[in-house]
Amino acid sequence: MQSLSTTHAKSLLLLSTILCSLNLVVTEQGFCSAISSVTDSNSNCNPLYSKVINPTLNPSHLQDLPGFTRSVYKSDHALITPESHVFSPLPDWSNTLGAYLVSPAMGAHFVMYIAKMQESAKSGCLPKDVERFVFVLQGSVSLSNVSGIDQTLMVDSYAYLPPNSEHLFESYESATLVVFERRYAYLENHVPEPIVGSTDQQPLLDTPGEVFELRKLLPTSMAYDFNIHIMDFQPGEFLNVKEVHYNQHGLLLLEGQGIYRLGDSWYPVEAGDAIWMAPFVPQWYAALGKIPTRYLLYKDVNRNPL
Repeated sequence: MQSLSTTHAKSLLLLSTILCSLNLVVTEQGFCSAISSVTDSNSNCNPLYSKVINPTLNPSHLQDLPGFTRSVYKSDHALITPESHVFSPLPDWSNTLGAYLVSPAMGAHFVMYIAKMQESAKSGCLPKDVERFVFVLQGSVSLSNVSGIDQTLMVDSYAYLPPNSEHLFESYESATLVVFERRYAYLENHVPEPIVGSTDQQPLLDTPGEVFELRKLLPTSMAYDFNIHIMDFQPGEFLNVKEVHYNQHGLLLLEGQGIYRLGDSWYPVEAGDAIWMAPFVPQWYAALGKIPTRYLLYKDVNRNPL
């Protein structure tokens, strides 16, 4: 009879062989990653937000698990993970593929999508009274508009374009954007202005009773009917408040991994995952793993919910 240690060793060898045949390896962080294509998250070779473009559990790693997805859609929230993204030519854009992650079809009052611009790609025009926010995840794009803005946006840079403002995004090489659009809620005597900036230009704000770091990318004045927050958590940190409120959220996890509570469900999440939160859905987050979490969060503000 074989000894227990010999049997255990053979079992480990068999498991290793199976994982290698799938081109997967179990990391210390508890996620699976491709041996040949994914490097350590702390590596200096990895560009910022690289895990959004090439997530640990990207579609190619799941090709031997037919029918598997972590995506979930419910009446009050949705988790949209990269293996579920469906890219198609983005309406009115040229040389650009888009994947809509949030839209009014699920009950949201805004759209959120990933835009993959190829060489010589151009953005499309917006419908009347629709505003747009663009955040660069990979590559760079140029922005020009009738207000005289003519700038290049790099990774971690962003632009807000008010409703009915003519503008154009162009890419000369491949670039990836996350885009938010919504129909502007007009308020008398308040007019939003175009904004161009980058995350590192924004100051850290006080978060009484909380431990995470917060930056707001848009002005907090009444002219703006939504804001975009950048929230940073160190491993082990979590939201103190278990939030339930009238605001909607659209979220893209940019770095790290953790657990997100939405309603009565608890979801493991990682960079590249997108979340929609309806009004009044209970929500809470805790950062896990060995690297900090950063996520980008849409929130409607400055308007009476009536």
